[in-house]
Amino acid sequence: MNGRIFFWSLTSALAGFLFGFDTVVISGAEKTIQALWGLSPGLHGIAMASALYGTVVGSLLGGWPADRYGRKATLLWIGILYFVGAVGSGLANNVTMFIVARVIGGLGIGISTVVAPMYISEIAPPKHRGRLAGMFQFNIVFGILIAFVSNALLAGIGENAWRWMLGVAAFPSLLYAVFCFGLPESPRWLLSRKGDREAGLRVLQRIEPDVSRAEIAAQADEIIAASTQQASSGSFWTKRLQKPILLAILIAFFNQLSGINAILYFAPRIFELTGLAAKAALLQSIGIGVTNLVFTFVGLWLIDRLGRRTLLYIGSFGYITSLGLVAWAFFSNHLSIVPVCIFAFIAAHAIGQGAVIWVFISEIFPNRHRAEGQTLGSFTHWIFAALLTTFFPRMVESFPPGYVFSFFAGMMVLQLIWVKTMVPETKGVPLEQIQRQLGIE
Repeated sequence: MNGRIFFWSLTSALAGFLFGFDTVVISGAEKTIQALWGLSPGLHGIAMASALYGTVVGSLLGGWPADRYGRKATLLWIGILYFVGAVGSGLANNVTMFIVARVIGGLGIGISTVVAPMYISEIAPPKHRGRLAGMFQFNIVFGILIAFVSNALLAGIGENAWRWMLGVAAFPSLLYAVFCFGLPESPRWLLSRKGDREAGLRVLQRIEPDVSRAEIAAQADEIIAASTQQASSGSFWTKRLQKPILLAILIAFFNQLSGINAILYFAPRIFELTGLAAKAALLQSIGIGVTNLVFTFVGLWLIDRLGRRTLLYIGSFGYITSLGLVAWAFFSNHLSIVPVCIFAFIAAHAIGQGAVIWVFISEIFPNRHRAEGQTLGSFTHWIFAALLTTFFPRMVESFPPGYVFSFFAGMMVLQLIWVKTMVPETKGVPLEQIQRQLGIE
């Protein structure tokens, strides 16, 4: 693999590290914040989900700057939004300021889920695209682990520990923004949106330095031809794009209806329901981060070997088994197995949906509509994440936990049926050929 492509993909994927850290770091501070400002369960849910509401807006808007100003400039601004959100959250002196700061950070998260996987898919050779685009998910998971570890390390430093938990993300945010200056622009954006053939050829040649100039020119002609055909065939919301639109919506829908974000956000609280003390519950949360990281490695190793569809099968069976056992444990009071089952659930997610979602959405749309398609998938993902995180505290207060986990398990049965009947395999297929495979001419 070209070392340049790896470095560029890693830099872009670092947005995922900030995403993972910012999303989950709140789990160590949520109970302190609720007590500090005397928040009702309803307002507490809104405060915890505030970053996700920013994420919803960011995912909805992220395709516009990516198409208008380019992938590189948009990635740089993501780092700035993360920095402002981290500093504002750490310095907040009331719940309103806290919510505003979390929304700003959430905007960065939402835009990153649109632009970072899209940028990587547009610079990656087909045979390495799964692993390279999957680095975004790996960095999300790594950020989640570091957030859990950071929370555990900072928990005992005093009454302002929660401020440090949230504010420390400012440092990697600045570092990421600096790295973005070294990225080239996406060749597909240069060719299909900016119309700069010479600049596009130069980047393509840097991506594949051993390929002849004539072959690079032929690649550019294919990209331009596909984009010209797409531009003349109408808008995004057409019957022609019906299949990739439905696939993007459903993979994002099922991702969240597994309960993954609720479990990550409220991991210490869930473990406390099993009788663990608060400190032990926080340490168990680190186990979630480690499990997520290890099995994300496995997922990235397998994604270009077994393919996207096979990993979704494996993940679905893992979800159903682990969530079903958690529900049984709460119903039968065999609570000692809950932590192990939660770790199994995280492993299933890391190998399946976690490894696949951002890669798959970035592959199934044609060049001309990739930003809009990535926006749709990200928006669907985050609107359900926000709703689930908002209502999860009320769910566990209103219903026995066994019913909540039974609901998540039932949704994963539906995911398994969807994978069997609708999901195509995109492993190793050039982006311009995937649109023909999905019947997009």
